[in-house]
Amino acid sequence: MRWLVRGDIDGFFGLALDNLVQFLLIDSLCRFVLGLPPDLLYGRILPGAAVSLLVGNVFYARQAMQLAKETGRSDVCALPYGINTVSLLAYVFLVMLPAKLAAQAAGAADPARVAWQAGLVACLGSGLITIAGSFVAERVRKMTPRAALLSTLSGIALGFISLGFLFRTFANPLVGLTTLAIVLLIYFGRVRFKGGLPGGLVAIALGTLLAWVTHMAPVGERPAGAISLHLPLPVLGDLFSALSSGAWLRYLAVIVPMALFDLIGSLQNVESAEAAGDAYPTRPALMFNGVGTVVAALFGSCFPATIYIGHPGWKALGARAGYSILNGGFATIVCLTGTLGWLAWAVPIDAGMAIVLWIGIVITAQSFQATPKEHAPAVVLGLLPGVGAWGALMAKSGLRVAGFGSPNGPEFSDKLVPAFVNAGTYIQGAFALEQGFIFTSMLLSASTVAVIERRFETAGKWCLAGVLFCVLGLIHSYRFTPADTVVNLTPAWWHALGYAAMAMVFFSARFLTEPSDGASH
Repeated sequence: MRWLVRGDIDGFFGLALDNLVQFLLIDSLCRFVLGLPPDLLYGRILPGAAVSLLVGNVFYARQAMQLAKETGRSDVCALPYGINTVSLLAYVFLVMLPAKLAAQAAGAADPARVAWQAGLVACLGSGLITIAGSFVAERVRKMTPRAALLSTLSGIALGFISLGFLFRTFANPLVGLTTLAIVLLIYFGRVRFKGGLPGGLVAIALGTLLAWVTHMAPVGERPAGAISLHLPLPVLGDLFSALSSGAWLRYLAVIVPMALFDLIGSLQNVESAEAAGDAYPTRPALMFNGVGTVVAALFGSCFPATIYIGHPGWKALGARAGYSILNGGFATIVCLTGTLGWLAWAVPIDAGMAIVLWIGIVITAQSFQATPKEHAPAVVLGLLPGVGAWGALMAKSGLRVAGFGSPNGPEFSDKLVPAFVNAGTYIQGAFALEQGFIFTSMLLSASTVAVIERRFETAGKWCLAGVLFCVLGLIHSYRFTPADTVVNLTPAWWHALGYAAMAMVFFSARFLTEPSDGASH
């Protein structure tokens, strides 16, 4: 297999665009929410992110070449790699911002640096937990039905990727629908442009042109200041200072569930790659996932990198190993040279969103295509928690637009619940479902597969696992903050009781039921 093929160009544009969105999110949150100075953001955080993405993308490209060599195939696609959006948001709002506010209240000389150091510790902890989890992840993978692993990704792809970008497509229909037509034509119609032009390049180029013609671009004001080089440097002194203070202990309630979320999500992406034909060994794939996050923390980034969702889509584009190398190079240039603002100014996200939308479609389709057709109900049940979590996010976004959580507005609290219930929306269920939804999806889907196969005791055991997760507070446990609902590592007793009741039903099924189709248990 060659290092670079034509399909890698298409794959690069899609994956690079996705990573660009994360960089813009980091830039916006660090400047406007955390108030970090430019020397921390552009001199430490973004260069650290560049190092982690470069070493990770190179590793997964080499892993793809090794798999191709071992199997004698030329169609192996590297595992995609990028910044974990969920952990990014969690660490900003649940670790770094509280750390800064606490430092301000205590009269610290540099609260912004305290917030950054807290983020470094959270990132380091996530990486170490992922490395440790890589030793047992393969056992979890073998005991979990494929429908349970893939349906979780489908829920994320359908809600957080497909629906979000579909809204944006119809908000800007000239750019959105035109580029969507190109993507559908090339990738679903299985044709190519004459002259060998990559479809992804054509879509983004035409989308950018239409954006400028319709005045969607340029986006915002032209960046100020000259482009300059920011080399990554180790930040061991800041990490040691943060660890020795002991303040990081208060953030374990965020670090642990986020690390487990990352570990399980990466495991599901490895399963997705195998379902698409590329069987990577689980332990090294997940171990380096953690190593990349540790590297990020050592060089100043507060945000974990992870095996990305979307392997089947990139593989269907024709991407192999080169798209991963190109993505790592792109991240390095953007983060080290200060060109992020210029790129965001000139090329709106809308220009390439059709590619990301297509990836979401392919991931959702795979969960049905790569599992036994009789498991389809389990796939549907498994994707619902992800869609529900996205719905909860939309509800909270609507509340913020209405002024809730703003400095002069009402706070988020349980007083919101009766108003939603009176309108026919049981929002407390959405808030509970949102927390740990990746685990909930696996539990519900796996137990449903067992029921379909009439392995009722196995279904009961999956429900008992749900009881344990509830007692640990990893699922369904939440608390209100002034502007959000967040994970709360305290037992969710009522939900634990519900899972226990489900387990009792399944355990008693062999004694109280008989097959209605003449088959035996």
